[in-house]
Amino acid sequence: MSEREEHQLKTPDSVAADAEAIEILRMWWSNKEPVMSIKPAFSDPAMFGRMLAYAANHMAHGYSVRHGMDQRTAYNQILSGLSDAIKAQNIQTVTEQSDPSGSVQ
Repeated sequence: MSEREEHQLKTPDSVAADAEAIEILRMWWSNKEPVMSIKPAFSDPAMFGRMLAYAANHMAHGYSVRHGMDQRTAYNQILSGLSDAIKAQNIQTVTEQSDPSGSVQ
């Protein structure tokens, strides 16, 4: 990964201080497609859906702050993109095998 340090996401202090915090998802845009590392940590998958709703709202806020967009407009565009991807029904899950140490083989 060649992202400059100033563009890398930092772990929030509140998360670093929480001994029970669980990282659930890392996502990148790579080779013109989303790539992610996931951990299905909830017993109820609906909880992950709720997290996605929170993420959409936070991202809309980010578009408002960074790009001057109206937050509600950005949120609706995010939901529209999500809806379009779900309706297309062409999302494939591709897995990369990793060894027990966590490195990809």
